[in-house]
Amino acid sequence: MKLLYIFLIFVTLINAQIRFQGKCPDFKVKQPFDSSRYLGKWYEAEKYFVRFEVGGKCITATYTDEGDGVIGVLNRQLNIASGNETTIKGTAALAGVPDEAKLSVVFPSIPFGRPAPYWVLETDYENFSIVYSCTNFEDYQTTTLWILTRQRFPCPAVIREARWIIGNYGLKRSLLMKTDQRNCPADH
Repeated sequence: MKLLYIFLIFVTLINAQIRFQGKCPDFKVKQPFDSSRYLGKWYEAEKYFVRFEVGGKCITATYTDEGDGVIGVLNRQLNIASGNETTIKGTAALAGVPDEAKLSVVFPSIPFGRPAPYWVLETDYENFSIVYSCTNFEDYQTTTLWILTRQRFPCPAVIREARWIIGNYGLKRSLLMKTDQRNCPADH
């Protein structure tokens, strides 16, 4: 019985994602978007639950210029239990109107991976970025939201501003979970 209980918890975690009824909204994104100012390291401050980050801490995303309008993506995290680092590399490219912050991200190492939306709703490039991803299914959507910051421990005013903007988009701030950035290696 105990094994069945553990299996059910595992299946629930694997299939869990933030789901909402209806189709993904077509939000206004950062425009004009300057991808060169967006490059560099970002620290994950808060997020909606995402299954691929379960058990992770010290989560970062680093963006690099790969030429021809392609942005390199390197996501890193440490496993809370083992302390081992997990990385995944991908690429992002503008998905729509030039200078509009609607990007499409691909991670080639994911089997059957398909491009995922990566929309920068707002950023000041120096302190925070609000990233939104939404995928439509038959009668529901799965939504992910991240607050990224340039500092591992941003000042509270930066988070308050990002959360205020999220509220103005009508997104649920109550679903945001704080990312553990404590006791991280200096180079991570």
